[in-house]
Amino acid sequence: MKVITRLVLQTDRRVRRGTEAHMSPNSTYWMNYAIRIAQRASQSGRRVGVALVSEHNELICSAFEGEVRGASWYHTLRSRMQELGISSAHDAYLTINTLSVNQSFELSELLKEMRIDRVYIGLPDPALTSYLDDDPATERGLVHRFPDDLQREILKQNQDFYAASEQNIECNPHYSTHRISEAVSTGLKSRGFALSRSDVNANRGRSALASLICQRYGIEYEEADRAVNDALSEAFDVKYGTYDYAYDARAANAWTDDFMSVYRRSSTRSLSAVNIINVGVGAGHEAAALFADCPQITFVDIAERGLANISGRIPSSRTVVSSAEDLSALPANSFDMYVSLRTYNSSFFDTSAATSEAHRVLKPGGVIIVSVANGFLYTQRGCVLPGLILPGTDFVDIYRGMDTANLIGAELDCAGFKDIRMFPTSTEIYLSAVTA
Repeated sequence: MKVITRLVLQTDRRVRRGTEAHMSPNSTYWMNYAIRIAQRASQSGRRVGVALVSEHNELICSAFEGEVRGASWYHTLRSRMQELGISSAHDAYLTINTLSVNQSFELSELLKEMRIDRVYIGLPDPALTSYLDDDPATERGLVHRFPDDLQREILKQNQDFYAASEQNIECNPHYSTHRISEAVSTGLKSRGFALSRSDVNANRGRSALASLICQRYGIEYEEADRAVNDALSEAFDVKYGTYDYAYDARAANAWTDDFMSVYRRSSTRSLSAVNIINVGVGAGHEAAALFADCPQITFVDIAERGLANISGRIPSSRTVVSSAEDLSALPANSFDMYVSLRTYNSSFFDTSAATSEAHRVLKPGGVIIVSVANGFLYTQRGCVLPGLILPGTDFVDIYRGMDTANLIGAELDCAGFKDIRMFPTSTEIYLSAVTA
C-alpha cells in the first residue's frame, strides 16, 4: 500500500458538501448501537463494532472485534453476510476504521465485496499516522463521521491503544499544555462564571457558551456575550500572541510557496497591487511572511497582542480589533482579497457568520483564501502527524482536517461564493473561492 507522504496542490478538489445533512436520530441510534456492540469485545483488544442497516432502517447484521476467536470484525461480518446471502446495505456504522496486519483497510475490503450507500466512521485506527491511498475515509465521498461526543466515547473504550499511539499530542508540548478550553474556563471564572472545562467543551460555540451562562447565572445575554468575548480574547492572546514557530508543522515545509500557488490559481494580480484584509493574525508570523510588501493591508484579530506584533513589523498596515464574525467596523465591498489562515478551524468559531461577513466586505469578483491547519509537529521525531485535535481530548484525528474543510466549503457556498476549491498540502488545507 502506498503512503501519501505529501498531499500536493495538484490535487485541486471541488469541495464535497452536505456531510452534516446526513445526521439524523436514526443515524445517532445506530452509531450508539455500534459502540455498544464494541463494548462486548475483550478488554485486552481493540473494541471495534460495526452494524449494517437496511434502507428501511432495520438491522441486517452486526459484528465486533474478537467476537469469533482470532477473527476481526470484518471476517466475522463477511461470514454472516454470506450466510444471509447479503450483497448490499444502505448504511454501515463502524467505530474504528481499522487496518489489518498487512496494512490494508478492512472497510475498504468490505466495500469491494458489497455495495453500501453510506458509511459512518468514528475514529481512525490508532496506528494511522499518514494518509494511505486506499482509505475509504479520504477517497470516497460516501463516508461521514460520528459526532464528537460519540468519538470521545469510542476513544475512551480504546484509551490504552490511543494513549500509546503517535496520535497522542503529548508528542507536542505546546499543544498539550496550551488548551483553549482551559484558558477560556479560567478567564470566565475570573469574571465570576465558574464553568468547568467540560462545560466549555460541551458548548464550543460562542453563542452556546453565552447562553449557558445566561441560564446558569440569570444575566442578560449581552453581558454574558461580553464575558465570553473577553475570555476568548485573553485565551487566544496567551496561546498565539507569543506563539513559538518551533512547534509549528509549517516550519517543516515551504508553506508560503503553497499559499502563493493557491493565490495564483485564483488571481493574476500581484499581491502588492490588491487591497487585502487578513483576518486572524495570531503572532503575526504568517502575515509578515506573506504581506510585508503589501501597501494596502488591513489586519483583524480578536487578540491585541498579535496585532501589536504585526503593526510593529508592517507600520503602514491598518489594524482592527474584532472577531471574524463581526466586521461591522469595515465597509461593504471594500477589499479585493480576504485571507484567513488557520482561523476557521479555531475553537468557538462561527463559520457561518464569518463567511457571511467575508462576502460582505469583498468587492464583486473578490478572492477569499482560508486554510485549515492539518498537521502537528511530532517534536521528538521531527515529523508531521496530519490532522486536528478532537476537542476535549489529547488526541489528533487524522480525518478531522478534511471534515472541517468540507464544512467550511459548504458555508462558503451558502454565503454566496462560487468556484469553491480545495487544495490539500502536507500541513494545511487551503480553500479558495470568489464572490459573484
